[in-house]
Amino acid sequence: MAEAVKKPRPEFRNIGIGQILTAYRLPLAGRVSILHRVSGALLFLFLPFLLFLFDQSLTSELSFEVFKGFLSNIIVKLITLVLAWAFLFHFCAGVRHLLMDTNHDAVSKEKGKSTSIVVIVVSSLLTIAFAAKLFGAF
Repeated sequence: MAEAVKKPRPEFRNIGIGQILTAYRLPLAGRVSILHRVSGALLFLFLPFLLFLFDQSLTSELSFEVFKGFLSNIIVKLITLVLAWAFLFHFCAGVRHLLMDTNHDAVSKEKGKSTSIVVIVVSSLLTIAFAAKLFGAF
């Protein structure tokens, strides 16, 4: 009687961020979920900077003028724009999660994709409007 040839068992390991970004194709809802976490982390890390800017803008008229001069720097404007994107995206994705928590019909593959598209479009439009205002378009 011939012995059965044993195939080696597959090895499952945790995947790293490099494999997630290059080899593993996440659905759109997964990408929105990861961006929701990234935007929350950005907001948390830059909270002291945001509180400093808010404090400087409210102390006095002179400090507000200094704040306006500080905000006229292009690098500070870009940092502010990234933080505005983080806030707007995090807010829109948070509303999406609240709606999914209250309406269980929204928890499906199709609804997840459509609400992810809505989150990306709405947060992008709001970020573009903020950038236009920040850079003096209106």
